[in-house]
Amino acid sequence: MNIVNIEHIGKIYGDKMIFEDASFGIQEGDKIGIVGINGTGKTTLLRMVRGEENPDEGQIIRQSGKKLAYLSQNPEYMPGQTVEEYAMDGNPDTDWKVQSILNQLGILDYSMKMGDLSGGQRRRAAMAKALAGDFDLLLLDEPTNHLDEDMIQWLEGYLQELKGTVLMVTHDRYFLDKVTNRILEISHGKLYSYDANYSGFLELRAEREEMELATERKRQSVLRMELEWARRGCRARSTKQRARLNRLEALKNSQTPVTDQVVELDSVSARMGRKTIELHQVTKSYNGRVLVKEWDYIFLKNQRLGIVGPNGCGKSTLLKMIAGEVAPDMGSIETGDTVKIGYFAQEEQEMDDKKRVIDYVKDIAEYIQTSEGRIRASAMLERFLFTPDMQYAPIGKLSGGEKRRLYLLGVLCREINVLILDEPGNNLDIPTLTILEDFLNSFTGIIITVSHDRYFLDNVADRIFAFEGDGKLVQYEGGYTDYLEAKERKISSIGEGEGNTGLNRQSKSQEKEASVKTWKQNRPQKLKFSYKEQKEFETIDEVIAELEQKIEKLDEEILQNATNSAKLSEIMKKKEQAEKELEEKMERWIYLNELQEKILHLTK
Repeated sequence: MNIVNIEHIGKIYGDKMIFEDASFGIQEGDKIGIVGINGTGKTTLLRMVRGEENPDEGQIIRQSGKKLAYLSQNPEYMPGQTVEEYAMDGNPDTDWKVQSILNQLGILDYSMKMGDLSGGQRRRAAMAKALAGDFDLLLLDEPTNHLDEDMIQWLEGYLQELKGTVLMVTHDRYFLDKVTNRILEISHGKLYSYDANYSGFLELRAEREEMELATERKRQSVLRMELEWARRGCRARSTKQRARLNRLEALKNSQTPVTDQVVELDSVSARMGRKTIELHQVTKSYNGRVLVKEWDYIFLKNQRLGIVGPNGCGKSTLLKMIAGEVAPDMGSIETGDTVKIGYFAQEEQEMDDKKRVIDYVKDIAEYIQTSEGRIRASAMLERFLFTPDMQYAPIGKLSGGEKRRLYLLGVLCREINVLILDEPGNNLDIPTLTILEDFLNSFTGIIITVSHDRYFLDNVADRIFAFEGDGKLVQYEGGYTDYLEAKERKISSIGEGEGNTGLNRQSKSQEKEASVKTWKQNRPQKLKFSYKEQKEFETIDEVIAELEQKIEKLDEEILQNATNSAKLSEIMKKKEQAEKELEEKMERWIYLNELQEKILHLTK
């Protein structure tokens, strides 16, 4: 049974069509995720469902008596208001729920001023207020923004158990996968519904787009036939002939499938010399609390580093120290002469709302260097989905996500070789995040990112540093999922050690075996290659190339023996073995190259 019906709505902002004859129904018990590029109207749709805005055409019908709760992107509070005054209303029936959720979210002092809280803490206070309310439909606008990993996992579990109906906008793809049972896509003013989580949505959308393309191919084929018939000079003397001409006209006038434009990220990195960024015994405290303690680290060329930890632990402060915006209390940070840093901060940037979009970019560079050569600022803006009309409009007319995208463009317009990203997922849409991930994987330089977007870290990072209390940063190899697995193994081994003291000898044997398997994580610093490693380093590129050629030939054999099941099975086994060998060699290649970089740093 639908509790909200969206019927043939239309909405225009300025010259931009947001919705055109769009319809959708929200059923009781649905947990719906809204996706689409920035500026398509995701937040606008939430506001219209809430009744805060009205469509220009059509109607939104809400079932009588149904109550709504709403979590906005930027919670509003009165100056000087405390957490208690903001989140509680003096009603014992609801205040105990607020207190319970605040406690679970780590906010224990209700007398704290809202204005003194961090962005993550304010977000949690607003969430407690929304979740504790009496509602049938919960509207969430970017609920995971500013939340750390533990809080995101808590919210996932809470929403999974929730019996009510949820309509949310979020860029967190793992979150969408775990919580939603329906995805609502906004594209070119239309609403497309998919009965699936995010992974299922990707498959179903691909099927929809393929069907649309197949229909278009068929239309083009019929159109060519009808045009050929018309060129023969057939006269419209009969009803049948006139019908064919009418059909030809209809085919010519029918709409072709509209595909979403995507951001094109491209820039040229500046050359980097031998010296990168070196941190020596760096320590930083804030209000008597140690955030970073005696941290030593040398960044390797082309390294992709992810930094994780709870809200307020010092992640953003660490990035600001690396970027040179904040000085450490003790220790030193040395930056190579050729290092050029681009810093994409978490905080909303001060932008002159009266300034034109194109002038924002021209103030940085009239021409931007890309792999294809120099291009004008206007052409770069078009790659970032800013149409000519938008370029000459004031910045104040942009949505929050569009402003964030413009800020990202401003960072990438400069020739940089170190890119520092602080919560890049905040207010960036999923398509832009996907393109950004592809760009980062081809970026020639160092990437350092703080992110609570687990999907993003899995795609970008090859090493994780986790804040684990008292200013200590612990290193883990791989992406976010690898970090979680390693952390679970560490916790498990500690528990087993405490509970099985009589098996110390066996535990030590197991630890030794585990240390061999995880040589990459636990390898000691070396000052030079061994003779065997030197030989391996000199030949490993050729070995990898030979394995890649072998796999290509096996792929050709698979095609040639598609009907021979016995032969096909034999070839598939050979291919699996070759791919396994290639994966092992690639891991070894990473280790040897990182070791070579460290040797160069130590011997320069």
